Amino acid sequence: MSPDKIAVIVGGLAAIALIVWFFWLVKKPGVRATRSAGGYQELMVLVKGGYTPDVIVVERGKPVRLNFVRAESSACSEMVLLPDFKKSAQLPEGETVPVEFLPDTPGEYEFQCQMGMLRGKLIVE
Repeated sequence: MSPDKIAVIVGGLAAIALIVWFFWLVKKPGVRATRSAGGYQELMVLVKGGYTPDVIVVERGKPVRLNFVRAESSACSEMVLLPDFKKSAQLPEGETVPVEFLPDTPGEYEFQCQMGMLRGKLIVE
């Protein structure tokens, strides 16, 4: 096998390894919700091509208020679902929509759009 073919194969394998690492192996640090004057753990979540932040950390047993702001017109982002907390909300474009719930069990819970294309994770400690 010639050196140029070996270089192409090695480069291709390196690119595959980088893609696997970036999309499946890297762990994102979560953004911790801050305590508001009303006693809620509160955080603003921007909805634009995804959720920002998409990993949120909260304490168990304390009420949470996630304020979703939709800054796009995509049909996929019209609604957010938090199935483990039996919560959902319509997200009108340009408006802030609070979603309140009480996480009482530690763990990792997903939230998503109604089509399942936009996803986020809530970590309850």
